[in-house]
Amino acid sequence: MHEISFNELMAPWLEYVPEKKITGLKLDNRQIELGDVFIAIQGHSLDARIFIADAISAGAAAVIADEGDTGGQFGVTMHDTVPVVTFPDLKSNLSEIAARFYQLPSQRMMMIGVTGTNGKTTVSQLIAQWIDLMGGYTAVMGTTGNGFLTELRPSLNTTASAVDIQQQLASFQHLGATHIAMEVSSHGLVQDRVKAVTFDVAIFTNLSRDHLDYHGSMEAYAEAKFRLFTKFGSPVFVMNADDGVGAQWLESIPEAIAVSLSEEGVKAYSGRKLWLTSVNYTISGVTVEFASDWGAGKFRAPLVGEFNVMNLLLSLATLLGIGYDKSALVNVAQQLRTVNGRMEVFYRADKPLLVVDYAHTPSALGKALTALRRHCEGQLWCIFGCGGDRDTGKRPMMAKISETLADKVILTDDNPRSELPQSIVADMLKGMHSPEKAIVLHNRVQACHYAFENAFENDVILVAGKGHEDYQVLISETIAYSDRETVRKLLEF
Repeated sequence: MHEISFNELMAPWLEYVPEKKITGLKLDNRQIELGDVFIAIQGHSLDARIFIADAISAGAAAVIADEGDTGGQFGVTMHDTVPVVTFPDLKSNLSEIAARFYQLPSQRMMMIGVTGTNGKTTVSQLIAQWIDLMGGYTAVMGTTGNGFLTELRPSLNTTASAVDIQQQLASFQHLGATHIAMEVSSHGLVQDRVKAVTFDVAIFTNLSRDHLDYHGSMEAYAEAKFRLFTKFGSPVFVMNADDGVGAQWLESIPEAIAVSLSEEGVKAYSGRKLWLTSVNYTISGVTVEFASDWGAGKFRAPLVGEFNVMNLLLSLATLLGIGYDKSALVNVAQQLRTVNGRMEVFYRADKPLLVVDYAHTPSALGKALTALRRHCEGQLWCIFGCGGDRDTGKRPMMAKISETLADKVILTDDNPRSELPQSIVADMLKGMHSPEKAIVLHNRVQACHYAFENAFENDVILVAGKGHEDYQVLISETIAYSDRETVRKLLEF
């Protein structure tokens, strides 16, 4: 059990609080155990301060209560023997409070942060695999789960709450982790969930339309991502120079490592760089040749698609940037593996090639289809849907992309939530030049079966949108569902 003094926890903000031993931090009063501190946040939809008395009754040793962001004053009141600290702008300081409680765990491991619209999961897990192959012990935190690669536990959000992040980091450090590869979302940055994390490396993959329902504009979305490179003082930056936003940021961060799929893409930068010189695509993977400030090299990896070549190069540049030997990295690259639900290939002889990918943005869908066209000798099928209660503007955009890049398009459901699936599909059809040619099958199992039964052995079927997810969110319930399992059953794996 972790135990510190409440005085020690509050020292940066208050000269004195009553002496108390505390053993945990909890944001939910229903989870309070004897000795915990209840952190009562004033949220948008719920003000947890109304549960302070309940938390104290449940055994809270102390309470830190949100004063809001009005610029008010700190204060300490007593509820019987329990100190209640009034804390101005608590949400913004929660990361530091949690970091202090867990004794600054991010300073005890090498922290690698990955941000961008697409590729965060693949890059973070490639880095973790590569480091482990080199003798390290790496935990990942992100969309597909948190933990060591052999035992990932599901995560609710790409970037967890400020308290959960510090608790998980402390747990990984206790278990012997040497490195952490963390996906850092725009939400997590804007909401200060990682404010007290000490990042040693910051990586930018790319930026395309996503989360505009939250950020409001692409400019605000980009600004949120840029915080990872301006607010944390990381000694190593790695940037995708082929992305327009990445190229712009490289001009203001000349010390960053620039990565490109061509020599032309990095020619303008005076800092360190790594670029692709040659690539060969096969159904079983890619053979990559590169040049860099660390020298040239060649390796093979079992991933498909051009954007995975960029993901490999970003990962390689990161590891070179933190001091790993180039020859050693190249020698173990063939042992890297695809990430669950990220351009994950399912294949049996004499059957169509099936690929499950998480692509749920216009850019990601376009890249996935473009990548698979290289591997497709027959017709390219695309099965996808759009989420309910989310950015409606991308629905016609994604449908237009699928119609343009695929030969056969099946529109299906993807977490319709509280919206009518028919309304979501109607929005999608508005983006198509020939909507009558699209096949609409709301049930994803039926959609996959239709494509598999009507495709030929030299066809490729992309099942996009859900990737690693094992659920479908409907209007009244969340049901178990996995594209990966559906595809496995079709191929009788």
